Amino acid sequence: MLSRRHIRIKVLQALYAYNQTDSKNLITGEKQLLKHFEKVYDLFIYQLSLLVEIRAFAEERMDEAKKKYYPTKEELNPVEKFIRNPFLMQLAENKELEKKTDALHINWKFEKELVRKLYNQIRETETYNNYLTDTESSYKADKLVIEKLFDEVIIPNETLHYYFEEINLNWTDDYFLVAQLVLMTISSYKGSWSENRALPTLFKDELDVDGGQDLIFARELFKKTIYFSDEFLEIIKPKIVNWEIDRVALMDLLILKMALVELTEMDSIPVKVTMNEYIEISKYFSTPKSKIFINGILDNLILELKSSGRIKKAGRGLIE
Repeated sequence: MLSRRHIRIKVLQALYAYNQTDSKNLITGEKQLLKHFEKVYDLFIYQLSLLVEIRAFAEERMDEAKKKYYPTKEELNPVEKFIRNPFLMQLAENKELEKKTDALHINWKFEKELVRKLYNQIRETETYNNYLTDTESSYKADKLVIEKLFDEVIIPNETLHYYFEEINLNWTDDYFLVAQLVLMTISSYKGSWSENRALPTLFKDELDVDGGQDLIFARELFKKTIYFSDEFLEIIKPKIVNWEIDRVALMDLLILKMALVELTEMDSIPVKVTMNEYIEISKYFSTPKSKIFINGILDNLILELKSSGRIKKAGRGLIE
């Protein structure tokens, strides 16, 4: 599920945390990186299980309304389209989601007020009410309405943000990333999938025989950025004009060092991809002027490394 950009961002965050520690142990740092990835997947399970719980809460509420002493006509004959939504039913019956939810001890029953508020917000949306009154239905439309409700109600809910932040402080940064992974999962679901269908793995190629190239990429990028840190710093220094190296933001230096690892140590990644990726990342994870700074420094470094033969890419077009 994670794109290479997502992976680069998590490595950058892990490197930043590593550089903030007094005792810099590479093995411990790498373990922390892998733990960060595990926690990202945990948040993914939390968000999927929340959808299951909201559906269950809606069904429970309808059942309670029918048992009133004087139920209304609407309460006796509610529109059950939402609680019978095929995608939500698939999710509720998915064996792996159930297993992982249990393993993480996720119990939304303790957060019933939060679930109730989310459900009530869903009921107030135009998307929800249009869905209930629409007489035509298809699996694609049923999925699409859950995507829209997740995007409109669940993602922006501040109470939910605070709830996840209390569980794990790192989830503050991961929240929107994982929300996009949930939307991708909903979009990719098929009506023919059974309850035994495996959930998507965090890394797209995680189940490959070699353990997954994306995970290998993450570990190598992390380790080599640390290993070559001093060497790369000396390469960067001459390119910084009218600015003391100790005044350059740590995040900027880490971005440059990570880019240098890809340029000089990873022969299958095109130069343009590395350049574009780290310029984009700098927009969100460093100072307002970092994009221009990173762009200028990388331009100079690439020219120098090409002329010295330090950049060696395997395959046509990779060095351009």
